This record gives sequence, structure tokens and C-alpha cells, in this order.
Amino acid sequence: VQLQASGGGLVKPGGSLRLSCALSGFTSDYYAIGWFRQAPGLKREVVSSINYNDGNTYYADSLEHQFTISRDKGKKLVYLQMDSLQPEDTAIYYCAAVRYGSGPYVPREDWQFDTWGQGTQVTVSS
Repeated sequence: VQLQASGGGLVKPGGSLRLSCALSGFTSDYYAIGWFRQAPGLKREVVSSINYNDGNTYYADSLEHQFTISRDKGKKLVYLQMDSLQPEDTAIYYCAAVRYGSGPYVPREDWQFDTWGQGTQVTVSS
């Protein structure tokens, strides 16, 4: 399986971006897909994750009202809508996947995910 993240770029503070994670080689819907980010000099952190089959979601506490994760099964895409972006949101954003069933729990630790995309740069600056 492979993941391809896209949609990053340069945006002004207060702006929005929508990232996409394209899934290829997935033969079932039983995966969890996560979005993570890593800023220069900082450790990688989870942003949000989703159980691809049933749509249950998880958000990092500080980001729940700013970011929205969703998926389009027909297009095999997982989106991360990012609003009210601030300079501290500047980072490389990665999507990752792990085989997983359904249910209220959604994987959210980076060590739980075993397949990673290449990352897309998001820069928030005036």
C-alpha cells in the first residue's frame, strides 16, 4: 500500500488549506489513516486520525475546532481541512496508515502506524 499527501503550500495567517492523502494498493476499508505533523526542531505529533471504514475520528486536543478530517471512499482520499491557520501550524504534514477494524477507538500514536506517505509542506506566514 502507498500513501501520497498533497495540498500543502504557503498561506497567510487566518487562511485555510485542504490536504489530501491518496490511498493506493488498499484492498479493504479496514484501515486507520492518521495525519501527523513535524515542525523544525520538534518531535512529530498527531493532528487527527480516522477509521476509514466507519468514519470514527480522533483529534489532538488543541486542534479539534480548527482541523477537520474526512474521507471519500469512492475516490480513496482522506482529507484534512485546516482553518484559521497560524504560524505555529507551519510543519511538514504526513499521512499514515495501519490495518485496523472499526469501533470508537481510533489509533492516534505514530508508533501505531506502519505505512507513511512522503509529507507535504505547510507554511503559514504573512
